[in-house]
Amino acid sequence: MDTNELKFLLKLLGCNNYRSSLTASGFKDFKGKDKICRDLGDRELIDFSREIATVKILPPGQALLKTDTSQLPLKPNELKVLGSIGKASGKITPSKINVKSVKSGERDAILQSFHEKGLIEVETKIKKAKAEVWLTERGIEYLRDDYSPKGAANISLDLLNNYVRFLRKSLHSKPEPAPTSVPTKEEPAAVTIINLTDEEILQTIRRLDRELGTDNYLPIFHLRQKLQPPLSREELDKALYRLEEADKVELSKLAEPGDYSPEQVDAGILQISGGSLFFITVS
Repeated sequence: MDTNELKFLLKLLGCNNYRSSLTASGFKDFKGKDKICRDLGDRELIDFSREIATVKILPPGQALLKTDTSQLPLKPNELKVLGSIGKASGKITPSKINVKSVKSGERDAILQSFHEKGLIEVETKIKKAKAEVWLTERGIEYLRDDYSPKGAANISLDLLNNYVRFLRKSLHSKPEPAPTSVPTKEEPAAVTIINLTDEEILQTIRRLDRELGTDNYLPIFHLRQKLQPPLSREELDKALYRLEEADKVELSKLAEPGDYSPEQVDAGILQISGGSLFFITVS
């Protein structure tokens, strides 16, 4: 890791929730900021707001276009977008997808859906407007457990202080080992849930919605608090996508982030096109 990359990570450690706008004053002096983000992102130490740079149709997408249009599992606008991509000889930018009835926001959501279904290949880049950058779980683990400074570098004491505070916080937050006890005959052993089916997750969504009175508009962070663990964040995200594809739930974005805390907003599912899926509605 070179000195600029290290400084970038240490600067993030001083930000709220290890997250910041890329245009914030603390990051303005970094030269080659986009390259630093890409290189650290490739190593999964950070992530950042992305937007679609180019798209290219894949064989499953081409095959779908050759199917009888009356049998296609696509809405009219989705079919128009896929058809426009299919006419290109190779990669094209989203701006060259000329479908007048589809606005840019809807277009990007359609492209994201196509990408998840394996119909198109997508290349992303750092978002041009209002981009954010944040430390990933892997980045936190690396700085806490694996990073070993070597050599000489000109690092300010302010950045060093960020690192020291981070290490102290990590040390204090480590839970103490739970005492083990042998269950008695009167008190059966607790059952550890290892695997949850999609139907069980759906039932949990319904139960939380009833208990919290969210009127079939359940914020995702409530579900994460209930199911992580035993599920990881990635496992829960994939389960929600499967439920959406099966038309059992609908995931929608958050319009007013100010109504929720940064931690609650971060619990959403970040989208390439910007923003996060935040609410769950049972179909």
